[in-house]
Amino acid sequence: MKKIQEDTLKTPLEVKDKYRDSVDLLRTRLSMLTGQDKLLMKMYWENGNTFGQISRLAGINRSSITRRINKLTKRLMEGQYIDCLRNRDRFTEQEMDIAEDYFLRGVSMKNITVKRHLSYYQVRRSLERIQRILAAIRSGSSVSKNNRL
Repeated sequence: MKKIQEDTLKTPLEVKDKYRDSVDLLRTRLSMLTGQDKLLMKMYWENGNTFGQISRLAGINRSSITRRINKLTKRLMEGQYIDCLRNRDRFTEQEMDIAEDYFLRGVSMKNITVKRHLSYYQVRRSLERIQRILAAIRSGSSVSKNNRL
């Protein structure tokens, strides 16, 4: 009987530790953001402001703030851009810029074409290459620097 009780007591603590580790990881990744996104995330994750408080201060609807913070949190935790940074030697400077816009900032391919003065085809082709390399990295297969996939 004691063993069952010990197991049930450990589980919530392990969950808390995992959650705490995730929050700590997220806080360290906040430095990658800039501008309004960084400000919103710091207000929520570091200062502990509620969505309602942030929306009143920013003058933006509460649901918009909630959606924005949740999307940013998801992007930071997924870590696709982090994987690109860890393997930046496999990507061109242009591909890194596209990866930052797409994976970190959530900019659409159409808006990336305008911002980076590229064609839609170039952006799509670069993103497909980036995603293939990231998939190969995650699966553990080796991809050489010169392999254009």
